[in-house]
Amino acid sequence: MAKSLTMLNTLKGSLLEKFYPAGWDLKRMDRCCGLGLKKLTNRSKWWDRNFKPIVVKDVSHMDQLMGDAIADQIEQTRRAGQKLAIILPVGPMGMYKTVVQRLKTSRIACDHVTTFNMDEWSDASGNTMPGDQPGGFEHAMGEALFNRLGKLTVPVQQRNFATRKNLPTYAEKIAAIKRDGGRLVTVYGIGRACHIAFWEPQLAGEFPEARWKQQTHRLGVALHPLTIEQNSLHSFNSRFTLIPCFANTIGPGLFLQSDWCIGGADGAYPDRGAMWQGMSLCVTLQYGPTPWIPSSWMPTMPGRLFFMRPLAGPLGPDAH
Repeated sequence: MAKSLTMLNTLKGSLLEKFYPAGWDLKRMDRCCGLGLKKLTNRSKWWDRNFKPIVVKDVSHMDQLMGDAIADQIEQTRRAGQKLAIILPVGPMGMYKTVVQRLKTSRIACDHVTTFNMDEWSDASGNTMPGDQPGGFEHAMGEALFNRLGKLTVPVQQRNFATRKNLPTYAEKIAAIKRDGGRLVTVYGIGRACHIAFWEPQLAGEFPEARWKQQTHRLGVALHPLTIEQNSLHSFNSRFTLIPCFANTIGPGLFLQSDWCIGGADGAYPDRGAMWQGMSLCVTLQYGPTPWIPSSWMPTMPGRLFFMRPLAGPLGPDAH
């Protein structure tokens, strides 16, 4: 294994070198994967003092904890008379059922909340599908959250989706909420290629780090092949031909402003001895912040990252 990794890092002009993002240190990533739960969750110097990774029993447990964490933010800001800007993903999705249950029980209305969907499928120019079309993120959010909240729901004019026209307005809308004393919360999953939203790792090659951190969004970003394959497995029943190769997405200039973050990693299937998200989680927690691994910045901010135990490894080959 060690010898093969040395070859991966030294071969020039190879297919592997062109496939993986140029800034990935494969040896360093591999070391993260071998740490195991105790070392993986040991607090590193770059972690925010209020960042905490939390092991969950299974997907339903994670859905409950993430949903409760989101509902906590909505209820707490409501009671404090504070506006809430919240960046939301389409996946994990089970958490939204818990949010709906909590808010209906507490009868907390969401008219103080402004939502920002973090990304959306697009073409290379940033054009997106109609909002009511199945498979699109606007449709998914309506079905999972907004419609189910009934009279308590987020007002239509305060729901933002990552269309070509609207995504460039996110930064000023969020800035205005924060200037008014509001709070920014980001909810996220970790991509197979360690993206946050669809902010892909190869974008690091376009900017020095300081400018990378300032990028608020991108229209029509080209998706990494690992991202396409990941989504084919858990969103398109393996039909990768249905997946657009581009997406609109928020960037680090928005998610790095967060006052609180709520993350989830559930890509493990213990009953099948399989997973897709183990390496992504391990690298997120212990590689150290770098633009080449967007998710590596999440531990530098306050919040919680919920994950299924098998993802922590140590990860090794297991033919079956």
